[in-house]
Amino acid sequence: MNQDAEASSSTTTSHYSSSSSILSNYPLLAALLSFILAQTIKVFTSWYRDRRWDLKQLVGSGGMPSSHSATVTALAAAIGLQEGFGGSMFAISLVIACVVMYDAFGVRLQAGRQAEVLNQIVYELPAEHPLAESIPLRELLGHTPPQVIAGAVLGLTTASIAYLIVMARSRA
Repeated sequence: MNQDAEASSSTTTSHYSSSSSILSNYPLLAALLSFILAQTIKVFTSWYRDRRWDLKQLVGSGGMPSSHSATVTALAAAIGLQEGFGGSMFAISLVIACVVMYDAFGVRLQAGRQAEVLNQIVYELPAEHPLAESIPLRELLGHTPPQVIAGAVLGLTTASIAYLIVMARSRA
């Protein structure tokens, strides 16, 4: 092996070993941070709406902003910023993000509305009916389009700020 090939191999090996730590995986960290921020913001938006603290929002689905949208948008944006927007990894993450966001305000929102109607029907059943004591279905499953858009904006913002921090640290 010649010296140029050895130097290239050494650089590649050291690049992979230094970047193989999960703690240095910028796209993953941007996605996780975006998810945590979205879930935390939900606590405050629910307080603003209901004037009571609801810590279940930290782990629940539904609400403002969409943590699903924030997470997948941050992941796609971070991959695009790190790997380039013309690459296959960005294309895959963008398609997955679009599917998740469509599902959040399409299928899951409609499933939540159906649960609302079914719960009302069960509530109106006579007490002697076998389903009268059924546990209510979860109604807050999906998101409205503004919740999905707010989540996507949060994801883009988080990925962009995290990228600027990563770039500033790598230059230092």
